[in-house]
Amino acid sequence: MEREKFHQEILEIKEKLSDMHTDIKRSIEQSGQQHIESILAGIRKDFSNVIAGHVIENIDYDLESNMVKKCQMRDTCKSIFSGFLQKNAGLIRHDTVQEDTILKNQSELKEMKNAAPFKRCDKCFSEVYCLFEKQLRLMRSLRIYNTKEEKRQDISTLPEDFIVNDVLEPLSNRQRLQILKATATETKTFSMLSELTGLRGGNLLFHLQKLLDSGMILQRHERGDYMITEKGYKLLRSLSEAYAMLKE
Repeated sequence: MEREKFHQEILEIKEKLSDMHTDIKRSIEQSGQQHIESILAGIRKDFSNVIAGHVIENIDYDLESNMVKKCQMRDTCKSIFSGFLQKNAGLIRHDTVQEDTILKNQSELKEMKNAAPFKRCDKCFSEVYCLFEKQLRLMRSLRIYNTKEEKRQDISTLPEDFIVNDVLEPLSNRQRLQILKATATETKTFSMLSELTGLRGGNLLFHLQKLLDSGMILQRHERGDYMITEKGYKLLRSLSEAYAMLKE
């Protein structure tokens, strides 16, 4: 009797240790994911700051080299142009640049040109327009700015089969979306996902397989925990951004 009781206590201790190990592992993985995201965000911000700083530093040099040399308004205009271009270049530091902001800056530049007092001002404004367009091309290459027309063109190239089979169909189920959201913050066991979704056995396996086949989640090893993939996380973020825009 005592031996059986001792054996039972050992089993309970092992079970508690196993639960503690699982909790610690999840905590480390969650912290690691958040740490990686923080590092990537910091790298992107540092990179954008460097690019913006380089562009701003070159503005005065480009204006000095290409504006009309002999003009009583040269210094005044150069100061105004430099301020305008620096303000626009500062947008490079942003995660996204709205088309309305660019249109406002374009309108401001057009008003300055219309108010120009001399015919030779065309040469100076040509240089400003050239630098302005270079900044816009840089924003496009960094994928932080696109016009509505460019976005429409992007839409026309969407591959229907891929979008339906690999994005919409796997996420067209409430429980599968629940699974994706749950694994975005920490790994989940089969039993935890079963409790979350209310699905049992084969029913849960069916939905997990859909997400596995689409590459949105992965299983760490056979019968191991489930975790979100980079593809799944990006799609979840896109859904969150789309939902935020629809609420506006």
